Amino acid sequence: MTNSVVRWRSVAIVVAAVVVGLVALWIQNAIVPFSKPFWGLFDNQLDLGVYRAGAQTVLDGERLYDAKLLGQMDYTYTPFSIIGFIPFALMPMAAARVVWSAGILVALYLTIMISFRSLGRAVTWPLRAVAVALVAVMMLLEPVRTTIWYGQINVFLMVVILADLLRGEDARLRGVATGFTAGIKLTPMLFAVYLLAIRKTRAAVGVVVGFAVSVLIGFAILPSTSWDYWTNKLRDPDRVGTPQTPGNQSIRGWLANLGETNTPSSAGWILLAVAGLALGLGAAVVAHRAGQELLALSVVGMTSCAVSPMAWGHHWVWFVPLLVFAVNWVADASRTVPTRIGVGLLALGGFAAAFSWRTYLGYATWQFNQSRDDAYLIGLFFKHGRIGGLDWFVYEPYVWIFAVTCLVVLIAGAGRAVAVRRGSMAVNPAD
Repeated sequence: MTNSVVRWRSVAIVVAAVVVGLVALWIQNAIVPFSKPFWGLFDNQLDLGVYRAGAQTVLDGERLYDAKLLGQMDYTYTPFSIIGFIPFALMPMAAARVVWSAGILVALYLTIMISFRSLGRAVTWPLRAVAVALVAVMMLLEPVRTTIWYGQINVFLMVVILADLLRGEDARLRGVATGFTAGIKLTPMLFAVYLLAIRKTRAAVGVVVGFAVSVLIGFAILPSTSWDYWTNKLRDPDRVGTPQTPGNQSIRGWLANLGETNTPSSAGWILLAVAGLALGLGAAVVAHRAGQELLALSVVGMTSCAVSPMAWGHHWVWFVPLLVFAVNWVADASRTVPTRIGVGLLALGGFAAAFSWRTYLGYATWQFNQSRDDAYLIGLFFKHGRIGGLDWFVYEPYVWIFAVTCLVVLIAGAGRAVAVRRGSMAVNPAD
């Protein structure tokens, strides 16, 4: 390919990326106008407010886990997490909102770039343009949109985990940074189980060590608060929210919402959670053995959401690297056409299920401890009862995306195993 052809191809990619990004932003504004008070993309930041209030509570010497932050909210993260929130408590909310939101967008961009690099893509300006466009596209996913709208932390944790575990297997201190993310929010500890399953013991130990150090730091700076959290508050999953909530995108949430109860069967949940854990880790191991580490880590991240007692929609930001994997597969000319079409269709289906579908309520409602004249509810799960006979899917679309992804990975792995076996038989027919 001549230099001029390469140059024009690069220009075409950049132009296409710009167009895609602008269209995605237009769609975002069509869902809920950016300028809409409270409901606009950058105009809530409730969770950032909770983080700041929690940090201020500690700075004021008050009891963190007994305080009702912003008048109604409990602090649910570990004492160690407060360290990262103190700088935001020391700046005005207007400044904190800008810094935090910009940080989320940067973290999304880094997540996409790290994902592409792990898939063997060279860092070029066309790739950077594609990554920027994909940031705008990913913002159309409910988990990403509500992460920005609430001012949530999950994208930051995800990019740290990917940057840590996608390094070379012999990288120094691999796993430690992931352990620190578990020291903020416990679910990343599942990556230690995955690393043990693929026999990466040193990295698994790194996760445990990072987590242990974070706990010790928490006790060093907040001893009584840490004791209260680890011996008492941790055992109360309902501090995060009630199970029967449309946004609870976990297996337990599926049972609670379909059964219309806040006390779903513990035995049923544990049984299904164990099955989901086995399904997710099994698929992750198969993906790892196929050399698809980004896919494996995405599946582990989704598994941690599925089996959690509570998993809000914004916890499922692991759809971002999963979709990057799918985009890369579809764009890879070395793949067979049927598999590229198949992966593309699955990706479109998953994107549609996780899209920021809007449910508009044109009347006064009680939202976030305050009366609102109207409401823009985001997510397919708010469509329950509106799509005949599909509540089993509509209530928990993310659990179904997780299940389908795992099954496809396992089936593809079984197909590869059969192909290898047949190839071996052809080479050694006597066997």
